[in-house]
Amino acid sequence: MALLEEHRRFFAQLVVRGAGSSDSRLVAAFSQIAREDFLEAGPWWVCAGEGYLPTPDADPRWLYQDVLVGLDPQNHINNGQPSLHAQCLAAAAPREADSVIHVGAGAGYYSAILAHLVGPTGNVLAFERELALAKKAAATLKRWPNVELRAQCAVTQGSDDTALPPADVIYVNAGVAELPAPWLDALKPGGRLVLPLTPDDGYGLLLQITRTGTGRFSAWGLGRAGFTPCVGTRDTCASRSLAHALGVETWREIRSLVRGDNPDASAWCHGRGWWLSRSPPEP
Repeated sequence: MALLEEHRRFFAQLVVRGAGSSDSRLVAAFSQIAREDFLEAGPWWVCAGEGYLPTPDADPRWLYQDVLVGLDPQNHINNGQPSLHAQCLAAAAPREADSVIHVGAGAGYYSAILAHLVGPTGNVLAFERELALAKKAAATLKRWPNVELRAQCAVTQGSDDTALPPADVIYVNAGVAELPAPWLDALKPGGRLVLPLTPDDGYGLLLQITRTGTGRFSAWGLGRAGFTPCVGTRDTCASRSLAHALGVETWREIRSLVRGDNPDASAWCHGRGWWLSRSPPEP
């Protein structure tokens, strides 16, 4: 068991430092949350090229590498790449006592890491629409009383019974083409939304959005990535606008998100009721 713990500690340092972060709290979270608890019994299927490769046996030490592990390999649903999540979690910067919304919780591994980061005085509201994954996540996450798992879609219309609670962090683990207005509405002042903005085909862009004031949001591109599509957020026009913008590789110019239907000359890409701008947020 001590040897397995050593693997976890090294793995945590590897993925967090590899993501360009030196956050000791993030290292501790990856060190202390057992990845194998959120997977079916091994051997496990690890992503390799266009397919999967089985681990030689059920020794959990195989899991403490920077690899994708299949949750549902037939449908290409995976326990996400740790270094990519470390990068996104460092950008989202969950703090003690924060309220977090986690969209696309999968089997709950990164929900548990979020719960560790916000501590017992914080809370995590996790959404997973795939019922089999949600059932697995709900069972495992019982050890974290500050996590609530909902087996439903997180894309709401803002009605009284489905409106999202105010959040310090919204962490999205599925590809979005159209930004849901309720997610932006739920962000507290200073709140961070980290999500993959993805076209219908090909890789997309990891994006960090921070609420800087009433109706004002800064926005920054974090890098390219691919994710399983987020149901309820796909839009053909938004996807085409994003694909065109990504085609000319100018995502490092993004400085803000503007809400409205009339994008100006600063627009990098746009959807319904929002656009990403090359201009900083208005003071």
